[in-house]
Amino acid sequence: MKRASIYFDYNATTPVDTEVAGVMAKIMTSSFGNPSSVHHIGQEARFILDDCRDRMARVWGCKPSEVVFTSGGTESNNLALFGAARLRKNRGRHIVTSTIEHHAVMHALDYLEKYDGFEVTRVPVNPGGYIDPDAVAHALRNDTILVSVMAANNEIGTVQPVSAIGQICRQRDILFHSDAVQWFGKLPFENIHQFEADLISVCAHKFHGPKGAGALFIRSPLLPDPILFGGAHENERRAGTENLAAIAGLTEASERFIKAPVFERIELLDWRLELRQSLAGIDGVAIRSPEQSCLRNTFAFTVSGTDGMTLMANLDLHGICASSGSACSAGSIEPSHVIKALGASDEESRSLVRLSFGRENTRAEIEKLVEILPEVIRNSRN
Repeated sequence: MKRASIYFDYNATTPVDTEVAGVMAKIMTSSFGNPSSVHHIGQEARFILDDCRDRMARVWGCKPSEVVFTSGGTESNNLALFGAARLRKNRGRHIVTSTIEHHAVMHALDYLEKYDGFEVTRVPVNPGGYIDPDAVAHALRNDTILVSVMAANNEIGTVQPVSAIGQICRQRDILFHSDAVQWFGKLPFENIHQFEADLISVCAHKFHGPKGAGALFIRSPLLPDPILFGGAHENERRAGTENLAAIAGLTEASERFIKAPVFERIELLDWRLELRQSLAGIDGVAIRSPEQSCLRNTFAFTVSGTDGMTLMANLDLHGICASSGSACSAGSIEPSHVIKALGASDEESRSLVRLSFGRENTRAEIEKLVEILPEVIRNSRN
């Protein structure tokens, strides 16, 4: 018999909205042409592609030429970082970032540092995961060409002052990139320019769109060096035949769930408060999500005397799907770099639990979670 499931992992991915899926299915079955083909079937596909770009530009409040479709957040981050760094390398080889970025940013910058001769300064955060704009300003040098700071953290939910950081960079003629994957659909959005960034990464499956679909905002007239070669697609910025159904899904989800954020449920704040109160009296439990400047759907904590994988397994026995910042690699559990950056020990950093709520969650599910969490923690320690 299938186990009843309670899904608290919306920061990892979201179920595809049925209306979005319907749009994608229609395109997959009726508009199969290659948008680069000159015949009428190809041109029908080209019309849909151009229409999606125009619609995304209207949602973002930018020019259609500033929208580049990608395969997701990872590719958007890589294109932004490799493309901008290599474009500006003759001006300097210094890059500034934070200690809590997503691996798609961290590993890209590690590569640039190790193999391409760049130097990376990683600005620390406070115990709540907050990045001080003054600390970023202090890290800038005459040879700084690029700054990359995420808009909201995927593990603990801290919302960053990206517009203030972007203004600092603009005053110094330094390119600013923000990984805003966790922002869209969760926080107020007026237009893409509110981030004060030159490059902004977006991913569809974080707000009820499909996996394998993303976009990168590239402020005109910036033309980052491409990282994929083979064709003149996406105005010569991203080679490869466009995944038309996925792009349509991204566009449909963006229109539905960004301007009116799908995660902006007032009860999410109540649920976070209830969880905070329920864990407050348990020794060895440290709440890692800040009370202020935090994604309202995200609640993260660590538990001494156990590890994240054990906690995940015990939650799963109750049908609860959550996430841990600990990555299981070669039989070992690696500590969360985000929790370490907050000043925690390796042991604590291996015991992260991230609960991220969404559209389908109910009050009854939260009540069950609050009820079983002390037992899960006790069993995990044993």
